[in-house]
Amino acid sequence: MVSTLLVILMTMPGLALFYGGLVRSKNMLSVLMQVMVTFSMIVVLWFIYGYSLAFTEGNQFIGGFDRLFMKGIWDNAAGTFANAATFSKGVVIPEIVFAAFQATFAGITCTLIVGAFAERMKFSAVLIFSVIWFTLCYLPICHMVWGPGGYLLEDGALDFAGGTVVHINARVAGLV
Repeated sequence: MVSTLLVILMTMPGLALFYGGLVRSKNMLSVLMQVMVTFSMIVVLWFIYGYSLAFTEGNQFIGGFDRLFMKGIWDNAAGTFANAATFSKGVVIPEIVFAAFQATFAGITCTLIVGAFAERMKFSAVLIFSVIWFTLCYLPICHMVWGPGGYLLEDGALDFAGGTVVHINARVAGLV
C-alpha cells in the first residue's frame, strides 16, 4: 500500500507539477488538469475492465473477462478479499492491493504521454486518446509482460520495475 501511495504521489503532484513547469504559464492549469483527470480516468477504467484484460487467463496477447468490474475479488464465503500471491513465511498479498498497485502504474503510464503533447491538444482529445491508447496499447503490453501466459513472459522477459510496460511503452507512444 505504501508503494501504491508513492506512485500516486509521483503522478499527481510530482508529474503534474513537472509538466506544468515545462509549459508557458498560461497553459499550466491545462496541463495540471490533463495529468490529474487522465490519471483518475485510467484508474477507473482499470477497475472496470483493465485489470481483467491484463491479469487474467486469455491468449498470449490479451487476457479475458474473468475479473470484469472486479468480479470475484471479494470472497463472500470467507468475508475477505481473494489472495493474489502467497510468499514464504506466510506473507499474503490480497488481490485488491495488487490491483490497486497496478492501477497506479496504468495511470502513470498514460500521464507520461501527456508531456509529449503538452500545449498541443484539446482537453477532450487528450481524454479520448488516453482511453483508446490504454485499451489498445497498454493492456496488451501489460498482459504480454506481466499477465499469465503472456507472450513476452513466456519468452523469458523479466520486467520487475515497469521498464517495458511503463517507460518504453509510454515513450514510444510519446514519440509517435
